[in-house]
Amino acid sequence: MRVLIVGAGIGGLTTALSLHAAGVDVEVVDSVRKLRPLGVGINLLPHATRELLELGLGDALAESGLPVESFAHFDRHGNRVWGEPRGLALGYRWPQYSIHRGGLQMLLLATVRERLGADAVRTGIAFVRFVDGPDQVSATLRDQATGEEFVETADALVGADGLYSAVRAQLHPVEGLPLWNGVRLWRGVTEADAFLDGRTMAVLGTRFLEKFVVYPISRPDERGRASLNWLAEVQSATGRLTEMPDWNRAGRIEDVLPHFADWNVGWLDVPGLISGAEEILEYPMVDRDPLPFWSRGRVTLLGDAAHPMYPVGSNGGSQAILDARALAYELTRADSPAAGLAVYEAVRRETVNAIVLANRTNRGDTIMETVARRAPDGFDRVDEVLSEQELAALANGYLSISHTDGLNLPSPWTPVPRTR
Repeated sequence: MRVLIVGAGIGGLTTALSLHAAGVDVEVVDSVRKLRPLGVGINLLPHATRELLELGLGDALAESGLPVESFAHFDRHGNRVWGEPRGLALGYRWPQYSIHRGGLQMLLLATVRERLGADAVRTGIAFVRFVDGPDQVSATLRDQATGEEFVETADALVGADGLYSAVRAQLHPVEGLPLWNGVRLWRGVTEADAFLDGRTMAVLGTRFLEKFVVYPISRPDERGRASLNWLAEVQSATGRLTEMPDWNRAGRIEDVLPHFADWNVGWLDVPGLISGAEEILEYPMVDRDPLPFWSRGRVTLLGDAAHPMYPVGSNGGSQAILDARALAYELTRADSPAAGLAVYEAVRRETVNAIVLANRTNRGDTIMETVARRAPDGFDRVDEVLSEQELAALANGYLSISHTDGLNLPSPWTPVPRTR
């Protein structure tokens, strides 16, 4: 079996490693001419960590990632509303890691090239279209340097090419631009004093007003300084997009800082984090409606190409990793590539579509808006602001988005290697 993967992001590279471990020949193409460690921080939930450990990446993750030990909601003044442990501290067998997105991608890329060969990932090669036949799928590709088009064949084609997936566009040609909820995101990484216990993901405020998310992606140095990943959200407008969102679009400090300049949080310098970032990225919070199908014959979708979602519950990269593992498992044990992709979709599509929809109605933001309305100047005791039932709804809402049944069980998606 030979599989062609379009897209060398986290999902595509994890798919390549998973298929290779099962004895499948894999090639990855990406339209960019050089893959670079772009972006800011992300979180890997324990079920995603489990799958990467199955691929033998445990030591590398432990070296480059920071285990998260707690998660907490605060009002805009820094008063704690609710929180709970995370990862190993919550009783899981695998940690939750905070890690630089680009660093994780480069780790996966280096591992693919080490295990599959230096030519396993070809950059500067854009996907143009596919023709699915009874015995193989033919993909027309374009060399970005010369403009020359050529055809490659494979037993299966995986579209892991992100929000603007060209593979998805051929499967679903009338979608148009992504859907925007009116929220603007600014992201950055700033070296600053570690806060709280040094291993907490903190969420302050609510996106219906202003919201600030911050967590460390490195251990404190001898001065107590760490790299802090932050995300600022502002509900700015409503309506349709008039731009093409780009995760790596440069943002301006004068656009974001005024929203947070008067935030006085004793244990965190919010304005200082924004001002101290070497680079700020701006992005509208977008997703797409869940698809009725991902696969057709020998072609399927994976990761953001299949299910772009709001950045709620640390699910984007984690779900792409789960897609990759499920796809490799089902593809290598099925009687035919088309049958394997159909089972992969049956296993994953409805589960992930439910997360996409849950992220749109994040209960945490609604309850934190209630806190802001009832106690705009802060509070001394949270039970004076929220009832037990409201606090329970906050906890259960996050649980429904971020946690997975059977997480402490061994991976269900470790394929038996095929005989070459």
